[in-house]
Amino acid sequence: MKEIKIKGATIPALGLGTFQLENEAAYEMTKAALAERYRHIDTAQIYGNEEGVGRAIQEAPVAREDVFLTTKVFRENLYKKSFMPSVEESLNKLKTDYVDLLLIHWPNANVPVEEYMKELMTAQEKGYARYIGVSNHPTHLLDKVLATGAPIITNQVEYHPLINQEKLLKYLQEHHITLTAYSPIAQGKVMGQETLKKIGEKYGKNEVQVSLRWLMQQDEVLAIPRTSKLDHLKSNINIFDFELTPEEVQQIDRLKAENTRVVNPPFAPQWD
Repeated sequence: MKEIKIKGATIPALGLGTFQLENEAAYEMTKAALAERYRHIDTAQIYGNEEGVGRAIQEAPVAREDVFLTTKVFRENLYKKSFMPSVEESLNKLKTDYVDLLLIHWPNANVPVEEYMKELMTAQEKGYARYIGVSNHPTHLLDKVLATGAPIITNQVEYHPLINQEKLLKYLQEHHITLTAYSPIAQGKVMGQETLKKIGEKYGKNEVQVSLRWLMQQDEVLAIPRTSKLDHLKSNINIFDFELTPEEVQQIDRLKAENTRVVNPPFAPQWD
């Protein structure tokens, strides 16, 4: 399993995302993921499954310190009055004293960046989070985040072969911040994509595995594919036994011209 080292953190490059998994499903998938050698689990307050994720980690025959656990503060909890109580509630549900990574899930236009980043840094100082970061922050907001002096280690955003994130990725790499790819298979839209299919046939892999491998071969890029199926859980991690050639990487890079965005809620910021 590939690991990325950044600002003191060691993060398994491939993790399990739990978006849209109800509590019991999240429990079952987290339990199965840990049995399949996954050591990076991602959840969020708004997913409503922190309890299930926490229970699975607590019951697993894996030491807590060997699991890289992420949760995210929802945009409605970014106000000073609700930020810390919401984090404490998350820790309670997750049955842990700390998370490895605490993220701002979405920016909130009604809360200044400086205000919520101050709260995030305070949560880290309190020992609630070993590392901190943001999610869904385009470059104009990242400028404000970095101006606060916050030692963020990642920006978790939609990233897959069918979207153009060139500007954001370059910005993050220049600032030595990882990009954590959510919806790394474009919520299934990579399936049936001819270029990915053709490359996959050469290695005995499917379009999903080729997409994940493409992400794994990029500097300081992590991916957290979500699945509710055990066979997908197994095939998603089975991507470290082949390597795409530079030509194949270029072929996949060209797919970004489609610029298909699958996550774009009404409260989303202005994207790059």
